[in-house]
Amino acid sequence: MNFEPTDEQRLLRDTARDFARREIEPKAMELDKQGRWPTEIVKQMGELGFMGMMVPTELGGSGLDAISYVLAMEEVSAACASCGVIMSVNNSLFCDPVLKFGTDEQKATYLAPAASGAKLGAFGLTEPMSGSDAQTMATVAERKGSAWVLNGSKNFITNGPHADFVIIFAVTERRDGKVKHTAFVMPTDTPGFTRSPHDEKLGIHAAHSCTLYLENVTLDDSHVLGGVGQGFKVAMATLDGGRIGIASQALGIARAALDKSVAYSKERKSFGVPIAQHQAIQFMLADMATELDAARLLTLRAASMKDRGARHSLESAEAKLYASEAATRIAHKAIQVHGGYGYTTEYGVERHWRDARITEIYEGTSEIQRIVIAANVLKG
Repeated sequence: MNFEPTDEQRLLRDTARDFARREIEPKAMELDKQGRWPTEIVKQMGELGFMGMMVPTELGGSGLDAISYVLAMEEVSAACASCGVIMSVNNSLFCDPVLKFGTDEQKATYLAPAASGAKLGAFGLTEPMSGSDAQTMATVAERKGSAWVLNGSKNFITNGPHADFVIIFAVTERRDGKVKHTAFVMPTDTPGFTRSPHDEKLGIHAAHSCTLYLENVTLDDSHVLGGVGQGFKVAMATLDGGRIGIASQALGIARAALDKSVAYSKERKSFGVPIAQHQAIQFMLADMATELDAARLLTLRAASMKDRGARHSLESAEAKLYASEAATRIAHKAIQVHGGYGYTTEYGVERHWRDARITEIYEGTSEIQRIVIAANVLKG
């Protein structure tokens, strides 16, 4: 197994690192404090080809592989986790399913502009009373003549307040206690679609999410993604790849927390020496570095399987589970290394802890990842 990136992957990683350190990191604290949508950074990420990394060049993307995506996501997220998840949603939750399940017309109309960064996509699966349990989904799409009429709501939709296109999942058949779902690609200027002000959250303040409302939204068959009744298949395939994106976001958060802790431990003195010389600090740094490396290897394994076209549900779930929980542990230790300063906003490590927490929740909670992993292990 080769753990070294190719020359192309290394160049992409270095480009992302330079961009993140030069353009994103200096603004990260301001974005967090003000909760400002990073319009200029989203535009720059589009210009660099970061918004449709795995989409073929002929469809407006960069034509790169999933490993390159992981490397770029880590760099962007290390600078600002909010910018990282904006990038992840557009790549993993919008571009990927339209590329995989879309018609040629849908790819030209929706995928190409989203992959190039000219437009922004979002993914509408979660509802106020329905998340991982798709059987309780309340949003419905009823056939009326040659059209579908959608009614319902979606919440916690990242990119929602700013998205130009949203993939909406709705129940199109309910029979004998079982439901069938269908995915629709919907422009957000469609009549009957509205959205709430963005949510106020613990972390990722600059990555806006909101509730979406559909009131008699009328769409024809050209908006159906992946076939009528195939929505569950579209959602599950999409989330397998999406979990790689969130694992990569967690890697970036964790690495930033570790880097700041190493630097601080060399500067801060206690008992006449830098605290880096105290075994208690060294042990924390050792644990942080080991967990980060383990999470990165799991994430790269899942990405390499995606690149090979292999089924990667188990591997993506393991990567997302471990990377997200490791990021929270690493950020927790970073606050401890910094002591009282870690609890202030001056050093930024408290931001990393707040940002890390959401990676254990969205795109499948840690508990859901464990269910997926256990199901695969028991199946053999």
